[in-house]
Amino acid sequence: MHLTGPTFDSLARGDLAAANATSPVRLTAYLAGPDRRRLWERRSRQVAADPSSAAWVTGVIWDQQHLLAVGTAGYHGPPDTSGMVEIGYAVVPAHRRRGYARAALELLLTRAAREPRVHTIRVTISPDNTASYRLASQYGFVEIGQQWDDEDGLGIIYEIPAAQL
Repeated sequence: MHLTGPTFDSLARGDLAAANATSPVRLTAYLAGPDRRRLWERRSRQVAADPSSAAWVTGVIWDQQHLLAVGTAGYHGPPDTSGMVEIGYAVVPAHRRRGYARAALELLLTRAAREPRVHTIRVTISPDNTASYRLASQYGFVEIGQQWDDEDGLGIIYEIPAAQL
């Protein structure tokens, strides 16, 4: 589920009530909590600078059957000048190991593969996140390097050509 600038702004402030007032789905305290705050601050700034990026950036993984927000998924932004998009996803700890990350990844891969501007799909995974690595490796992602992020620490970069999907 895509979110809008006002929802990003509310989540960045940790204001769950205000976020739910503008969100297309009911959000949870976890999604508005301190563990997700930096993500929403980044997305709030990003969408304020480029409102069209809201259709690309992090949204909510929504379980339609249980009417429950179970995580976040999206791209870090629209395709860059070389045609690369980077995928990000996270499932709320209480809802892990139920296929939500796989479903989100498959939807993101499908969308990227259908977008003519996308040539490369990237995912960056912490070296100790074996579950995400195992999932990404099943879809053909190949390690291309490493990066250091001041917020997330060391990340291993994996990519796949969109044409390969």
